[in-house]
Amino acid sequence: MSGHDSKYFSTTKKGEIPELKEELNSQYKDKRRDAVKKVIAAMTVGKDVSSLFTDVVNCMQTENLELKKLVYLYLINYAKSQPDLAILAVNTFVKDSQDPNPLIRALAVRTMGCIRVDKITEYLCDPLQRCLKDDDPYVRKTAAICVAKLYDINAELVEDRGFLEALKDLISDNNPMVVANAVAALAEIQDSSVRPIFEISSHTLSKLLTALNECTEWGQVFILDSLSRYKAADAREAENIVERVTPRLQHANCAVVLSAVKIILLQMELITSTDVVRNLCKKMAPPLVTLLSAEPEIQYVALRNINLIVQKRPTILAHEIKVFFCKYNDPIYVKMEKLEIMIKLASDRNIDQVLLEFKEYATEVDVDFVRKAVRAIGRCAIKLERAAERCISVLLELIKIKVNYVVQEAIIVIKDIFRRYPNTYESIIATLCESLDTLDEPEAKASMIWIIGEYAERIDNADELLESFLETFPEEPALVQLQLLTATVKLFLKKPTEGPQQMIQAVLNNATVETDNPDLRDRAYIYWRLLSTDPEAAKDVVLAEKPVISDDSNQLDSSLLDELLANISTLSSVYHKPPESFVSRVKAAPRADDEEFGDTAETGYSESPSQGVDGASPSSSAGTSSNVPVKQPAAASPPPAAMPDLLGDLMGMDNAIVPVDEPAALSGPPLPVLLPSTTGQGLQISAQLTRHDGQIYYDISFENGTPGVLDGFMIQFNKNTFGLAAGEALQVTPLQPGQSTRTLLQMIPFQNISPGAPNSLLQVAVKNNQQPVWYFNDKIPLHVFFGEDGKMERAGFLEAWKSLPDDHEFTKEFPGSVISSIDATVERLAASNVFFIAKRKNANMDVLYLSAKMPRGIPFLIEVTAAVGVPGVKCAVKTPNREMVPLFFEAMEALTK
Repeated sequence: MSGHDSKYFSTTKKGEIPELKEELNSQYKDKRRDAVKKVIAAMTVGKDVSSLFTDVVNCMQTENLELKKLVYLYLINYAKSQPDLAILAVNTFVKDSQDPNPLIRALAVRTMGCIRVDKITEYLCDPLQRCLKDDDPYVRKTAAICVAKLYDINAELVEDRGFLEALKDLISDNNPMVVANAVAALAEIQDSSVRPIFEISSHTLSKLLTALNECTEWGQVFILDSLSRYKAADAREAENIVERVTPRLQHANCAVVLSAVKIILLQMELITSTDVVRNLCKKMAPPLVTLLSAEPEIQYVALRNINLIVQKRPTILAHEIKVFFCKYNDPIYVKMEKLEIMIKLASDRNIDQVLLEFKEYATEVDVDFVRKAVRAIGRCAIKLERAAERCISVLLELIKIKVNYVVQEAIIVIKDIFRRYPNTYESIIATLCESLDTLDEPEAKASMIWIIGEYAERIDNADELLESFLETFPEEPALVQLQLLTATVKLFLKKPTEGPQQMIQAVLNNATVETDNPDLRDRAYIYWRLLSTDPEAAKDVVLAEKPVISDDSNQLDSSLLDELLANISTLSSVYHKPPESFVSRVKAAPRADDEEFGDTAETGYSESPSQGVDGASPSSSAGTSSNVPVKQPAAASPPPAAMPDLLGDLMGMDNAIVPVDEPAALSGPPLPVLLPSTTGQGLQISAQLTRHDGQIYYDISFENGTPGVLDGFMIQFNKNTFGLAAGEALQVTPLQPGQSTRTLLQMIPFQNISPGAPNSLLQVAVKNNQQPVWYFNDKIPLHVFFGEDGKMERAGFLEAWKSLPDDHEFTKEFPGSVISSIDATVERLAASNVFFIAKRKNANMDVLYLSAKMPRGIPFLIEVTAAVGVPGVKCAVKTPNREMVPLFFEAMEALTK
């Protein structure tokens, strides 16, 4: 729509739907076009205009391209919810796919791919087959992408109708954009298939390399990414590929540049000529440097990729270290990445420059950055033996500034330098001891204690220094306690005089009797037994020579590094994790509800709830588990303080439950996500309470996005207002990576009731054999307790209403609720055991009288007032149980939305 079309968004008239219906069926073209624009505007702002489906589809028969686009947009959005009516549009698709105008033919084929309705898929095969062989390249390239979308809906149909072969034929097309789209479609299909579908041969290779020169930038990215999977037969072919790809390094689009870098790096492994390799390294440096002049977000992605490249081929950027010097206005995430790369590129030749930079960074205002800079100096000392002394003198200068966090970070890295170069730089210990009083961070304290213990024989007052730490031993973190214990034992073994004897007695007593940390207790008992039975053996154990630590600037395992380099310019190279650890490429087993509630990504309108209970993150589409976490947590978050008894006896439960076969997949909408995969280290849990045949169940779904099998699932519920507890063991078969399962767990009410005012909070704990215990919150919807016997006769309803005093009547407005149809609302409420009794008109409002009943015979007498199609519902209730009224209104608001 153009700028002046904004007026279509201001349609708020009460009789909007009937009015639009009339306009859509007008005999005037302009009026019909304006009506369709109004419908699209209403749809865009979230209004339900699905009842106009037939009328909008009738407007498809038009030569006006703008109008046809709008009708197709409407069709994409509502075909999912109106699959039977979507069949009405099939004839128009078939007709449009043969239209003389190639834009209309392409539009028809694009929309066919976006309508994800199984029933009409087979009708679209003939038009698609024609369009794949169309004379116009624009139509062919659109049809190529449509095949990938069709494969996602019905893989078997695509293979049976020979579409894969047609796609492979398009790789030889004379139009480079058709080639690029065919490659993109085949790569997409390959990703979701377990068997080889798209394999590049030497013949295909030359076609792709030729198309590369004339494609659009994203076409080039698709082709380059596919070429990166090709393994050259020999060094000569590898050189040929590199020669053809190298011009792409000059491209303005950084995705093209990184994809070209990826291919060159992979092919360089096969090239034997050192001159060619050296020349390629020279050519790759300028484009990588250019990426660092882009905006910060692109810089960050480039830096994460460069981080991998310099671990494999440091010579590429060995002379370019200056471009990684931090600018004052760089965002912190860019500075941190630059720092990492500078450490990797630091050498004896440039160390003086690098140390000057680091020293300057250590005086900046951002504490995290300063710490990282100080630690970087230490890491350079460990990496470069000849520069170690210069690094230490810089660290000592920083210690003299007496900025607390700088001193602490310096002590941490000096401990590592002592480990790297034993008996070399111990003369600086006296300077370190001057800063003893300022230490308040566990890691810095632990490092200083290690230094005192390790060099106790060289420090005259070592016992006094350790004693100052021992005064606060019980309050110290475990890290400090463990170091104190070992350091005191070292001191005693080196100076077995009276002072250390008393200290060791106090420490061993503290560490065995007054601690609940098993690591500390076990270590203390081992030392105690060693000292009391064989002091010489204790010396051999505690004072044994330490292995020299090594440079950790290239932390990645070589096989992982190769895998990440093969995935440059993807999320994998940004996260520095293999793709399978955060993206599941294997489709989950189809579920019975997939046809109704499948992937809605094409439409742009999510059918799953936008947010899980209590702020859980939005759920992904049902049936897949392709979540990309922003950050993988290192461990489970601690349980909330309000859950002391939850899972208290979990470890004592009978674990010998034999898993039964996975229950049949449940039909119904996708469940709200309560534990997103980003929090659950790849495990995603979705759940909600539901009622079937008079029984409450917990409908729960598990999706395994981890690289390993998950099994041994158990569940427990904390005390809650309704005493809900599991009525049986949770039975889930072992979950393979990428697999999901859904099951109904029978619940028993009034078992474990929590005291206090009623609330809807349900605290849940789930455990499996591979992960920590996960805790999450759910809500108990009151309507799951509404009994099937809640219907009242009119006379009984009136009598009950009159018999309850007025102070038992409560009213609440639901501004977000809209009743679009009285019959549909009554039907929906009846499905949740809220039963219709009578209806009357009051001015232009409908007043409904309904009844519901809780266990133990507690009735709810309900009056709902609303105008059809107008936002805002008023609900009044009379009940003898006043405490339950807030939860009742919560339930009614959910049921009328």
